[in-house]
Amino acid sequence: MLEARPLCVCEIQHVLKGSQPNVSHHLKTLADAGLVDSKRDGLWIAYRIADAPETPMHAASLALLRRSLKNDERVKKDRAIVKSVNRIEIALRK
Repeated sequence: MLEARPLCVCEIQHVLKGSQPNVSHHLKTLADAGLVDSKRDGLWIAYRIADAPETPMHAASLALLRRSLKNDERVKKDRAIVKSVNRIEIALRK
């Protein structure tokens, strides 16, 4: 999902239909592991896959995930939703 573009917690939450605390917790875990980077974008923090994995193990893990999930139907559906998700629209609905 984060390969398509950087996403904030509310966008990821919208796509996955998960709770905000759960999504935030998993993003923190991925960030602590060096797999995800974050950057403030106005009111939001945008998360994306790390440009340069910290170790060869990180690079191998990301490559394995990409290969394993390439043809997964659920992932394809989530990628389609990501294309149209908009953080401002989500924030206005709340």
